[in-house]
Amino acid sequence: MNDDKAMAVEPDFADGRKARGHRRRAQIIEATLEIVRRDGATGVTHRTVAKEAGITTSLTLYYFATLDDLLVAALTSVTQQYTDRIQDLIDTDDDPLDGLSELIAESAGPGRERALAERELSTLAARRPALRPAARAWRDKVAELARTQTDDSDAIEAFVALSDGLCTAILLDDRDVDPGHIRAVLRKALSRSGSVDSDRVSSPRARGRDD
Repeated sequence: MNDDKAMAVEPDFADGRKARGHRRRAQIIEATLEIVRRDGATGVTHRTVAKEAGITTSLTLYYFATLDDLLVAALTSVTQQYTDRIQDLIDTDDDPLDGLSELIAESAGPGRERALAERELSTLAARRPALRPAARAWRDKVAELARTQTDDSDAIEAFVALSDGLCTAILLDDRDVDPGHIRAVLRKALSRSGSVDSDRVSSPRARGRDD
C-alpha cells in the first residue's frame, strides 16, 4: 500500500474505532441504569454491570476505571436528557412552566423508570461527592428556567425545591398526575414572591416581543 492509500485508510479506521468505543460506553451505561432501576444503586459493581451488558469485567474497567466513574456516567446520561429538554423550554417555549409541568408529570408515566434511576443516583450523591456535580445539573437548570419568570432569589430557591419535591411525591404515590395542577402549583410558588411580573409568568416570550 502506498502512502496516499495509507493516509486515506487511517482516518476511517480511527473513526470506526471511536464509534465502537462510543457504542460500548453507551452499552455499559445502559446496563448500569438497568441495574439501578431493578436493584438500586447498591447493586452496581463492575462485575454486575459486565454481566448485564454481556461483556467481560475487564472491559467495563477499561472504559470506567472506578465505580464512581461508572456511576457519574450513568447519572450524567439521565440528567442530560432532562437538562436538554429544559434548555429547549428556556430557549423556545412561550410558556416554559407548562413544559416543565409536562416533564415532571412524566415521572408518573413513560418517564418513571428514568426518573427512578435519576432519584436513586442523586440520593447516592449525598454519600459519594463525585456524583454531586451531575446530581446538581437538574436543579441548576430548573433554577435557570425560574429566572425567566422572576428575579427573586428566595422564590427561585423555593421553585427548585418544589419541583424536586413534586418529582419525589409522584414517584412515591405511583399514580397519574395532572400536568395542569402541577403548573398551577409551580406558578403559585413564583407569584407569592411578590416580585413576579404576571406577564413574565404567563408568557416571557410575549413580553420579549412587546419590548
